[in-house]
Parts: sequence; structure tokens; C-alpha cells
Amino acid sequence: MIPRHKSEALIFIYLYICNIYDSDLKYHCERFSNNKNPQFSDQEILTIYLFAMAYEQKFKVKHIHGYAKDYLLSWFPGLPSYVCFCKRLNRMNGALSAFTSYLIALLPKDGADLSTSVLDSMPIITCSGKRTAKVAREITDKTYCATKGIWYFGLKIHLLGFHRPKRLPLPEALVITEASENDLNVFKQNWGYIGNRNFFGDKIYHDQPFFDLLAGSQNAVMYTPVKGVKGQVECIKQFDLSANELFSAAVSRIRQPIESAFNWLQVHTEIQRASLVRSTNGLLVHVFGRLAVAFFCFFNC
Repeated sequence: MIPRHKSEALIFIYLYICNIYDSDLKYHCERFSNNKNPQFSDQEILTIYLFAMAYEQKFKVKHIHGYAKDYLLSWFPGLPSYVCFCKRLNRMNGALSAFTSYLIALLPKDGADLSTSVLDSMPIITCSGKRTAKVAREITDKTYCATKGIWYFGLKIHLLGFHRPKRLPLPEALVITEASENDLNVFKQNWGYIGNRNFFGDKIYHDQPFFDLLAGSQNAVMYTPVKGVKGQVECIKQFDLSANELFSAAVSRIRQPIESAFNWLQVHTEIQRASLVRSTNGLLVHVFGRLAVAFFCFFNC
């Protein structure tokens, strides 16, 4: 048995997923076989997976299945074995990706400054750079994380969010790439068309010619901390030092909440720790499942 408030949350999640599944999610995980309507449905798999992470902080699939077997069997009598549960769950990566996009689109925009966006990226680590990666090599690669000071294999989450004063930013869009993908290139390819917007990023987004063109064509401005000029004489550097430090501090103050958002995401979902995944589908389930939990809690809090 589980407490009443958790029972109500479980029912809510199940009905919520069923509603979206019938209208959209089923097209991302549909099977064309004689077993296309199994006794244990896809909706039940997604419900158990998201509920156990959101309300019980069970982040390993083995622990999620064990919790369902011990406490949710009366709710889901058709619960399969752990091996079957894993196989079925790994087929849900497309549905979880669509569910994440669906939740982002529905997030309430109350209190958000729709003319100001912050952006940054965070690593998803599947393997230390000192080792040879063997999992999901088709979508991961090796790079250096300056923030953590480590080499690693994995992915990278790029997040664009609306600025909300003194609060975590409101997610607007996200992109998943290989770890070595440059943040500036991701911005150009995915968000370089957005107009009438003030963007705040770190020094990696510094590209004066590109953003001068963007300001003229789309009325969009990118603000980044001042980047030093290689070979600049010391007297000129000292002359502008105070102004540059004040400007950089102002930019950092606005974009700092997105770093807090990544920290919140890691603390509540352990999304960065992907060393236990054993397949490409498993890695995608790991990433989009935790993002879905985070946005679902954001949406319903």
C-alpha cells in the first residue's frame, strides 16, 4: 500500500499519460506485430517509471521495478519480470522524447520575460575520458568539460529558457547533441532565427560578426561576458578593465539562474550520471525520462 496522496498522484499521472498517449505518444512507440496490445500496456510502463522517479526518488531501473513489485502490484497486476520491463522501457525512448516536448510547450509562462532568454549546456557523462567508451558510440563522443575540469564520453543538453527574475528560468527549448558539439554552432542551427530577443550566454557564444548580422536582420542581441583580446596591449586592457568587469558581472548575474537550473536538475533526477546505461535506447530513456519528470513536476507544482 502507498499513502493516499501518492495514490492520487499515481492515478493523475496514469490518466494524464493515457490522454496524451492516445492522441500522440503511441505514434512514437507503435508496434506492428501480433503482440501490439500486450497485457501490460505502454501507459503502465511510463506511469511506473515516471511516478517512481518523481515521488520515490528511484532512479535505477532495477530499483523502480523492485518498488513496483513490492508496492504497486495491486495497481499493476500484469507487471512483467525485470528483464522484460527493461526491454519494454527501452522501446519508450521516442515516446519520452515526445512527452518532454509536449510538457515544454505547456509550461505556464507566468512571470517570465518573453523578450529575454538565457542559454547554456550541461554534460551527460556515460564514461570517464580515461576509459574506452563502449555504449551508445553512435550518439556520444569524447570532449573536455571546462566547468568540471574533466575529459568524458557522453552527450550534452543545450537549454534555452525565458528569464524569470530571482527564479529558475522557464524552459523554452532544448537540444541533445554529442558531447563535443560547440554551443555556438547549436545556437546558430537551432535558435539563430529567433527575433526580437535579448540572449544572455557565456563566453562560448561570442561571435561579433554573426550577432551583428543577427541584430540587423532579426533585432536579436547576444550579451556575453567580455572576452579578452589576444595580443592587446596592457595599457588598453587596464583602461577598459573596470567597465568590462562591471558589464561581465551584470551579464553573469542574469544568466546565473540557468546554472542553478542545471544543478536543480542534477540534484533531483541524477541526470548527469549515465554510466550504468548499456544501450543507445537506454541512454535516450535515461535522458528524456528524467527531463520529463523534471518538466512534469514543474508543470504541476
